Amino acid sequence: MQGNDRSIVTFTGVSHALVHTYELSIPIFVVVWLETLPVTTALLGTVTAIGYGLFGAGALPGGILADRYGANSLVTAGLVGMGASFLLLSVAPGVLTIAVALGLWGLSASVYHPAGLALISTGVEERGTGFAYHGMAGNAGIAAGPLLTALLLLAFDWRLVAALLVLPAVVAVAYARTAEFDEMAAVSADGGPSSGARGTSSEQRSDGGESSEPPSSIRAFLADTRALFTVGFTIVMLVVMMNGLFYRGTLTFLPEVLGEFLPPVGELLGVFEPDSALAAEFDLAYYFYVGLLSVGIAGQYVGGKLTDRISIPVGLTAVFAGLAAIAVVFVPAAEAGLGPLLAISALLGFALFTLQPIYQASIAEYSPPGDRGLSYGYTYLTNFGVGAAGAAIAGYLLSTVGADGTFLGLAAFPALGFVFAATLWWLDE
Repeated sequence: MQGNDRSIVTFTGVSHALVHTYELSIPIFVVVWLETLPVTTALLGTVTAIGYGLFGAGALPGGILADRYGANSLVTAGLVGMGASFLLLSVAPGVLTIAVALGLWGLSASVYHPAGLALISTGVEERGTGFAYHGMAGNAGIAAGPLLTALLLLAFDWRLVAALLVLPAVVAVAYARTAEFDEMAAVSADGGPSSGARGTSSEQRSDGGESSEPPSSIRAFLADTRALFTVGFTIVMLVVMMNGLFYRGTLTFLPEVLGEFLPPVGELLGVFEPDSALAAEFDLAYYFYVGLLSVGIAGQYVGGKLTDRISIPVGLTAVFAGLAAIAVVFVPAAEAGLGPLLAISALLGFALFTLQPIYQASIAEYSPPGDRGLSYGYTYLTNFGVGAAGAAIAGYLLSTVGADGTFLGLAAFPALGFVFAATLWWLDE
């Protein structure tokens, strides 16, 4: 990768890692809140769905702002907001303030994905590799968030842990203010992408005019939206929706679910006295969860590289088929013993994150370069906004049909994703 590519990948990688550090620390806090606050899984599923829902709902205006003002200042503002939200979380007296703090986090974090991914799609010439490294950085944050949170919870109250998690945002903001790069380096002089994009270009509107300006009025926004939603892009949005529902539904309560199948830490490791205070504080499910998410780093790399080598619809179809099968057999495998639980968890982590760079590249494939921020805004409105319902669905299912019924219910989402991806493949033939 040349210098501008490296600068963009570093900037987006640091920011992406921090977004997911916060995002995946929340399920660890959920376990603590279930133990220390008078709440149920259904209530907490709804509370976390508020934050995760705003994480998606803010993506569309974030995408519009990214097209108009560029990525650097927008991402930096998001980093400031995320730090402030965890500062508020650290003084939360109860579930209502937690809901407000998570909502602030969701709004602040929502601007990142449309801005960061649009920046990679227009500024990085080796797009697939850029998405791969970007995804790997995100997975580093995905693993670091729950790991750091779990380790800090061994020594500190959860409110102090939330306050300590403000510090990474301070460091990231300081770095972001020094980053410099050309945001449009991968877009050719005539306004087209360095590699072809399908759909109607924002430079060639239905009225015959030419413009690469982002929408500045409701009429322009609606015109850009109509141009963006070709048949292919619409199907891609359905693919993204199924990913979001499964991703959020699976990960939000996964530490709680894993705790049902893991033996006590003293029995498994033999390094703690079974009745010791340390054994009581050391929740093995946290670290198992971190390991599962860490496997996703390899999945991100493989998925990113695959986008440069195979048809995107083929990749989507294959990964959704795998995820549906994994969801169906997850609980039976977990009940079979520690070895099968390790294997199925590793497969889940790998497949879940292999999907991400493939669908991210599909957005670039089926959208015009002039509306790339808008396209990723719709993507993460769908992925995280609609997808946030997965947390509420999983919380309800866990409280009514248990872990087995929950995973069987969640398997419907990748199964539908398989159908939509196969349709996209058929249309491309």
